[in-house]
Amino acid sequence: MAMAGLPSGPMALHRQLCRQQSSALSAVSAFSKPAGALASRQSRRCMGDITITRTGKPILRTRGGRSSLGGHTATVFGATGFLGRYIVNRLARQGITVIIPYREEMAKRHLKVSGDLGRVNFIESDLRNTASIEEAVRHSDIVYNLVGRNYPTKNFDLEDVHVEGTHRIASAVAKYDVDRFIHVSSHSVHPESPSEFYRTKWQSEQVARDIFPETTIVRPAPMFGFEDRLLHRLAGVSNVLTSNNMEERFWPVHAIDVGRALEKIGLDDSTAGQTFELFGPKNYSMKEISELVDREIVKKRRHVNLPKAIAAPLFGVLNKLLWWPVGSADEVEREYLDQFIDKNAKTFKDLDIEPGDIANFTFKYLQAYRSSSYFDLPPMTEREKREEKKYLHVLDDQ
Repeated sequence: MAMAGLPSGPMALHRQLCRQQSSALSAVSAFSKPAGALASRQSRRCMGDITITRTGKPILRTRGGRSSLGGHTATVFGATGFLGRYIVNRLARQGITVIIPYREEMAKRHLKVSGDLGRVNFIESDLRNTASIEEAVRHSDIVYNLVGRNYPTKNFDLEDVHVEGTHRIASAVAKYDVDRFIHVSSHSVHPESPSEFYRTKWQSEQVARDIFPETTIVRPAPMFGFEDRLLHRLAGVSNVLTSNNMEERFWPVHAIDVGRALEKIGLDDSTAGQTFELFGPKNYSMKEISELVDREIVKKRRHVNLPKAIAAPLFGVLNKLLWWPVGSADEVEREYLDQFIDKNAKTFKDLDIEPGDIANFTFKYLQAYRSSSYFDLPPMTEREKREEKKYLHVLDDQ
């Protein structure tokens, strides 16, 4: 029961405290100019907002900033992967306390500096240990599942990671009635896909929705960025064997744009239960992207095409014999599948985000692959690109 003269709700209490603080500081500011500047700074500190979550929990949302302190607690499974650092950084600098379950000590060190002191916290976990998963989510109101595997290993096959792992995480989310669960799936998922990766990713979506119906599903296109497996793989000297003549077509998307989208989705309760397809503005074939890479690094990388009947068994054997990633039979299968988009899913447009084109970022991410002779050569301007198209380049041996 509220006491007489005091506000009854958390929102009213927050506003009343700010009003009283502002009134007191206004009285002080009447006597001195420095005090007025102090009042302005103190008033800005009250520019937060208390939000009531789906489960009735009051959360203080701040304006953001590296040293800000908000009320949200978010758990990010799979944060040690490529996409993880982009969402962890965005959450931590909003003042959100981020919990990162991890397996390998050396794989999570770079995430510690993503936020201010105390914003990023680590908890040792294992995808087969239900108790450790529940410990990671029990105090959170937002949970992201970024766990995924491109190829099977001796300890985990694709179904273990995508289906069984999602089942354990979603069960823990449902057990503690977490406000928001965002499950990151993949593009081109289908129950009858010839690729096991796409099939198990589709199954993971069904498992997440069956256990926790408010799950938000996010399907990003192939991503590019500083640590990607797209631009850097094409620019590296070891990527020699390919298949399907690099004719696979897709809409590459910037990892930073996907991180922004995941942040918005997590903080917007209206996205609960929805599906998002996140893809870039332009469709490319793998060969077209390879040509972009060759022009940017001022080198010509050689690619040897192998038929699927030879490439799939070869990479299947190499994946089992070698202990570093060299590809797998399923990755060869995916080279023959073009990306398709769910017309009923929401996109970047629904989040007011304009995704970037991969052609505008190749210089930024690939400059290090240039030789010293061309390292400082600036990227080609739009005028130079137009001039180059006016001429037909003929080689001497043609």
